[in-house]
Amino acid sequence: MGKIDVGMRLLGTLFVFGMAAARAEGPPKLPLWPAGAPGAVANGGEEKIRITETGERVVSNVHAPSLTVYLPKSRGANAAVIVVPGGGYRELWSDHEGHAVAKALNERGIAAFVLFYRLPGQEGSTYQREIEPLADIQRAIRTVRARAAEWSVDPKKVGVLGFSAGGHLVMQASTKFDAGDPAAADPIDRFGSRPDFAAPIYTGGPDWKIDAGTPPMFILCGGDDRPQVVAGMTQIYLALRAAQVPAELHLYDGVGHGFGLRATNKGPVTNWLSQFVDWLRVRNILEGKST
Repeated sequence: MGKIDVGMRLLGTLFVFGMAAARAEGPPKLPLWPAGAPGAVANGGEEKIRITETGERVVSNVHAPSLTVYLPKSRGANAAVIVVPGGGYRELWSDHEGHAVAKALNERGIAAFVLFYRLPGQEGSTYQREIEPLADIQRAIRTVRARAAEWSVDPKKVGVLGFSAGGHLVMQASTKFDAGDPAAADPIDRFGSRPDFAAPIYTGGPDWKIDAGTPPMFILCGGDDRPQVVAGMTQIYLALRAAQVPAELHLYDGVGHGFGLRATNKGPVTNWLSQFVDWLRVRNILEGKST
């Protein structure tokens, strides 16, 4: 065998190894502010990950907010969902309320983006709920719109879906938004931060300022969740209906808090993601027939 053949085989082997390594690394995780988030703690250290007894990853110490990008195999100008894990603003339950949801949305042809946001509830944190996490989710929405052509999504079909504290952040984004600044030096800041649709899941919060400009919502929680959560979800639904904003409410009997998307879920709650996708189709946000 000649030196050229050996060299070509070596290059081929390296290429295959490189592609396998790239696949093993998983989907790309992009910083929302590559030069550093405004107001972020300097020298705050790396993110911390603890593994639960069931093998789930729980993330804390987030100072560089990011989006993990999940793009479906079949690319087309379709909806995008920013998935926002919960954790009491102290940590992020990144698997059953984050990556698992994004992967399942991908299987249904939907682009998904898992948001890691700053955590004001973490011990010693100087962040505030109404400032840094809100800025992070607003930046995430602007970023997806700014890169819509690159990611083959429709910039007018960018929504947010969040659990518990992540659902609280979804409500913040849905009631506190702007149209963007056309004169902004940063091109991303020229895009609006209003979600086109929202899905707050088992969350609570204050009396939200809901009006005709609030995006359509898919609302979901367990009927056996904490009373304030069930009441809060119901109040959001009633306020949306009063404002004539399209909304759908699901309360699952016998289900508590924190179910997310787990293989151990049982009963009708196992179908909640399909119901969400069906709702997107009914709203003409997704193409195709309902399942």
